Amino acid sequence: MKSLEIAKNIYWLGAVDWNIRDFHGYSIYQGTTYNAFLIRDEKVVLIDTVKKEFFSEWMDQIREVIDPKKIDWVISNHSELDHSGSLERLMHVIGDDKPIYCSKMGAQNLARHFPGGLNLKPVNEGEEMKLGQRTLTFLETRMLHWPDSMFTYLKEDQILFSNDAFGEHYAGMERFDDQIGEAIMPHAKKYFANILLPYAPLVLKLVEKVTRMGLKIRMICPDHGIMWRKDPGKIIQAYVEWAQQKPKKKALVIYDTMWHSTQAMAEAMVEALAQEGVDARTMHLRATHRSDVMAEVLDAGAILLGSPTLNNGLFPTVADFLCYLKGLKPQNKIAAAFGSYGWSGEAVKLINQELEEMKFQIVDPGLKIQYVPDKKGLEACQALGKKVAQAFAL
Repeated sequence: MKSLEIAKNIYWLGAVDWNIRDFHGYSIYQGTTYNAFLIRDEKVVLIDTVKKEFFSEWMDQIREVIDPKKIDWVISNHSELDHSGSLERLMHVIGDDKPIYCSKMGAQNLARHFPGGLNLKPVNEGEEMKLGQRTLTFLETRMLHWPDSMFTYLKEDQILFSNDAFGEHYAGMERFDDQIGEAIMPHAKKYFANILLPYAPLVLKLVEKVTRMGLKIRMICPDHGIMWRKDPGKIIQAYVEWAQQKPKKKALVIYDTMWHSTQAMAEAMVEALAQEGVDARTMHLRATHRSDVMAEVLDAGAILLGSPTLNNGLFPTVADFLCYLKGLKPQNKIAAAFGSYGWSGEAVKLINQELEEMKFQIVDPGLKIQYVPDKKGLEACQALGKKVAQAFAL
């Protein structure tokens, strides 16, 4: 992969990871990128690095632009190893004594990742750094999505280097929003739903802060996925909408099944929901990865969650999904539980307990049916679907 000049004397230097398919339990069907950036001025600055497995080819990209030893400063916006993994090897090449600028928490984290003694220089919110004709400013973005996260803003060029915000897990030959168009938005939505959703209130505060500061943004350069040069406001507005978590008239019937009884219940419910004018779909937890389910949960107004009872408990995939869902802290949902059982039937009660802890509005005590649902049972499922649909209007 070749380096790319994205503005005068500003370069994308990165790695395209075509083959990765899992990222912390998040499915990546089209790989990802690790983006880093180099600015040439009186001082030469490198912003972030790449995953360590791509170090050699990444260094070849740097050499296309400049002798690596001429890099004066390194900025680490975030210490997670997909962005800092090549840092120690880089410093051995360019000079171990050269400074690495990062947040205060970043300095603590990097010292733990690389105990060999990097020259770490913590920066403060709003601190400026003159490169010559250009000026860098640092914005603390704690918990978006780690405690050490920060943005770097290039004032004269109005470029925001946003690290893990405004990105996507997507590997392709496109580097910019105008090269891929609307096809990138589902990737951006999935990224937000699975990584940034727990910090939605902080996203809104960040956008408010940037607006208050009057920062003009001509380009956003995240560390994963494409760069936003045609319409950076598009992804900012999408983040605002996703962070507000305003529910649509949309219901997900999420379930797993052993002998198709819980599946039959799910299908009866989704049919009733659709008949009531709700955008409804089923999502089978062994046919759909939990991270893809979360992308749909993001703007859904209702969640119906179904599980058979297995060994007096939840079916494993349902328990897994509930654990994942709980950690991502979605809000503004109505919910109901359902499931089939053989002789004990605890699953519905256990789902309700989890939904209550997540502060979902439970609109029904839940429906459980022993063994295979008969005509009367399927009618009860349809009645539950209708009840959830009517709850949208309350």
